[in-house]
Amino acid sequence: MHGTPHIVQVAVPTPLHRCFDYLSAGQHPALQPGVRVRVPFGRRREVVGVVVGATAQSTLAHERLKRISQVLDSEPVLSDAMLALLSWAADYYHHPIGEVLHTALPALLRRGRAAAVAGPAVWRLTAAGRAVKKEALTRAPLQRRLLEALAAAPDGMTAVALATVSHRWSSAIKVLQAKGWVSVQRQAPPPVSGQSLDQAPALNPAQQKAAAAITAGFGAYQCCLLHGVTGSGKTEVYLHAIEQAVAAGRQALVLVPEIGLTPQLVQRFKRRIRAPIAVLHSGLSDQERLDAWLRARAGTAAVVLGTRSAVFTPLKHPGLIVVDEEHDTSYKQQDGFRYSARDVAVMRASREGIPVVLGSATPSLESLNNARQGAYRLLELPERTGGAGMPSVAVLDMRRLAPVDGLSHPLRMAIAERLDKGEQSLLFLNRRGFAPVWMCHKCGWVAPCRRCDAKLTFHHRRRKLLCHHCGAESKLLERCPACGDGDLHPLGEGTERVEAALARLFPRARVVRIDRDSTRRKGALDEKLKRVYGGEADILVGTQMLSKGHDFPNVTLVGVVNADHGLYSVDFRSGERLFQQLVQVSGRAGRGDKPGRVLLQTYHPDNPVFAALLHQDYREFADFALEERRQTHYPPFSHLAMLRAESPQPGNALKFLHRARDLGGKQADAGSVEIMEPVPSPMERRAGRYRAQLLVQSRQRGVLQRFLSGWMALLTESKEGKKVRWSLDVDPIDMY
Repeated sequence: MHGTPHIVQVAVPTPLHRCFDYLSAGQHPALQPGVRVRVPFGRRREVVGVVVGATAQSTLAHERLKRISQVLDSEPVLSDAMLALLSWAADYYHHPIGEVLHTALPALLRRGRAAAVAGPAVWRLTAAGRAVKKEALTRAPLQRRLLEALAAAPDGMTAVALATVSHRWSSAIKVLQAKGWVSVQRQAPPPVSGQSLDQAPALNPAQQKAAAAITAGFGAYQCCLLHGVTGSGKTEVYLHAIEQAVAAGRQALVLVPEIGLTPQLVQRFKRRIRAPIAVLHSGLSDQERLDAWLRARAGTAAVVLGTRSAVFTPLKHPGLIVVDEEHDTSYKQQDGFRYSARDVAVMRASREGIPVVLGSATPSLESLNNARQGAYRLLELPERTGGAGMPSVAVLDMRRLAPVDGLSHPLRMAIAERLDKGEQSLLFLNRRGFAPVWMCHKCGWVAPCRRCDAKLTFHHRRRKLLCHHCGAESKLLERCPACGDGDLHPLGEGTERVEAALARLFPRARVVRIDRDSTRRKGALDEKLKRVYGGEADILVGTQMLSKGHDFPNVTLVGVVNADHGLYSVDFRSGERLFQQLVQVSGRAGRGDKPGRVLLQTYHPDNPVFAALLHQDYREFADFALEERRQTHYPPFSHLAMLRAESPQPGNALKFLHRARDLGGKQADAGSVEIMEPVPSPMERRAGRYRAQLLVQSRQRGVLQRFLSGWMALLTESKEGKKVRWSLDVDPIDMY
């Protein structure tokens, strides 16, 4: 008996802002919301979608409805609470529900894989592998080394163990598997270690007060903004609250902005919490991410630690959410589904009735304003722990100094002093590569990207010119294509150039560079950080990967090579973000028992940002910046949305936005919503596509949201909207 067909509503990953009706019968007449199904969609025979509900009547005639091809789950992979949260996110950010649900699922579940924990992979020698003679692999030394290592490990080796043999083990092991010499199996995740845990340090009075305020709110929603100076022990406050939540049988979700912060944080958590910890970030394999996600959903992982997308991880027993470095821009997804993980975390805590902690030494102005208005509870840690003082800060006026490869004489002397004392120095430059410009010194020609309105960056080690916006590569030109002269040279400094200069100036110093290029290989970042913590590095050079979260006790000098970077951006938040970045990187100095010093190199020493830094007073800067925002009617005193469009044809994006402005003007309440004039994006051409943008502003959030809902419906149905690629970016605002 097939029974009576039911009409099921399925969310499919498509740009359309709606769900689709399908027939379900047979063994699954009524499917629960949150179950994955395979369905035919358009010209595609099978697409993985998620059931979101059922309906008694469809807009399509019954005979035109297609049937569900396959039901993938016996129980929902997304709970009712998660579906409700994701539905809210789709509405708030005005993004198609199918794509939102698609984003929230691990990659393997999106492809239709079973929702089952596979456990870590273990490689072992087969009987044929044990019989192989060493002489047979004289021309394949890596395969030989792997066979020898596996022969010495009868219980097999995990990916982590194989990586100690060689970081290139993966491709070689596949060859050995193809020959039948090695087999791979998955084993159950190891039990929680019973090793002795680190003794929790005693909290100082400010930490005790903050921790008590958080734990007193267990079982109900409250948002706490934990504002603590760098080195004030915010992580210890998190750990105390997490320990209390785990002891009560609840789970904790901890968000961090960068992958680079997770290794040291995971180790610190493991040393303190005797409970399973699941880690989620893009550096893991798809299977590792799925296993962690499923263990969190089942409740077997007491603590979930991850980056932005981990905010959508299901928890069986939610108890606490922590967002570390809440101000960080990494929490904002910049393409596709443009959500703010920080804001979603606050809304999730509100819906699930649990506390959420937003921690930062430099809170975003939106969060700080929420605290001042009483929407958030402000908790403060005004002093560093362990008796450490704040570092001294000095501004170096580069107009009066002659730098060598970007390094002024006072900065070079300060580095030399640290080397003599056996202390570490950290140089911050948020620009990777050797030099940002490859230039002809005769005619002034600068190497351009052929796909972007950007200049190519010179990378010395690769001997190539690279675009940091679209990834385009170009060979290193020896002669100028404009005048034919051979006098081409790099102009400006990147981390590669500073690293080379330090090696030349301080030949005995051990220099470690940490940026996206030097840590591209899996495990490379962890290796470099271990060298730093182990005292095997004298000078650190890096980008923003080094500017936050890390605790380097022996770093007593921080040098900011180019403090002006980003000072005069078109973004109204540029001053706030520069100040936050400089405070964060300055906070790496003097965190141990030795005093710290910070040297800022700038060509604009009179800028108010540097004056506030000299006073080391975030409140001073925040008061100034908030008053400036109030007078100019920028967030948090207004609410913004940005409509972006792009097209391979010049002019099409602007043409669409002019039409969008006309459509919006017809349905906007007079004076309640202001639609700005469309303009080209600051970088109009990127990756071969021409881009434009249109800003919408309102003093009232509800008014703006209602306008956007109607406007998006008009744009989706418009002819112009089908000719270009467009998206809406709703600005993070004072939502709660």
